[in-house]
Amino acid sequence: MSTFPDNDRDLTLLEQIAQNPDSTQASLAVQLGVAVGTINWHLKRLIEKGYVKVRRIERRKLRYIITPEGMALRARLTVDYIQNSFRLYRDIRERTRKATQKIRDAGYSTVRILGEGDVADVVRLTCLEQGLTIVPDGNAPALRVVELKIHLEWEGSTTHA
Repeated sequence: MSTFPDNDRDLTLLEQIAQNPDSTQASLAVQLGVAVGTINWHLKRLIEKGYVKVRRIERRKLRYIITPEGMALRARLTVDYIQNSFRLYRDIRERTRKATQKIRDAGYSTVRILGEGDVADVVRLTCLEQGLTIVPDGNAPALRVVELKIHLEWEGSTTHA
């Protein structure tokens, strides 16, 4: 979903380190669903840039400390993440509004929503706000949600919303 996956990963790492400075690279990898090598690469980069410091607390145990520069980065990345999320939200709502207008212009007052997840939830709410009734099946046009795309499907054809 993100336009800047490294920024998202950095933000998530900084948040995890803030919550638990004694996290291991293995535990961070599990929490983020990536390989330990990926965590290692990101941590080395954050350390080289001065955003994180590492201290040895036992022979084989490290503690990660976020520097003031790292805290400032975390704040910037958080704001960027929120702004990007709102931009995507507004974009999905606008595309859904255009699709609902096409549906109403074609004389329909019902729609089917095909897909699950956050984007489908935004589509569902927008359809309800636009006065369309959501039905599970039938001859109603469908809005198919695939990742961030919304496809308007009429009987036998598909258009991008």
